[in-house]
Amino acid sequence: MFEMAFFISSVLPIIHIILSVLLVGAILLQRSEAGLGAAFGSDGFSAGFHERRGFEKTLFYGTIVISFLFAILALVSLYFH
Repeated sequence: MFEMAFFISSVLPIIHIILSVLLVGAILLQRSEAGLGAAFGSDGFSAGFHERRGFEKTLFYGTIVISFLFAILALVSLYFH
């Protein structure tokens, strides 16, 4: 049991760093035209509501999955420390 806990506590930070880099990348790849449009005088309200299609939809759901895994991994790391 101690060997497995040691293995998990040594691998967990590496996985956490990888997930954090993926999460930051996924968030930065998403569009944010509503804020930019509002800055230049458009209404900014209706520009934020659009249907996600294709890669944008996949990226959105992928971001949710990565953030969920990140949170679960943080709780697991609290348990093993």
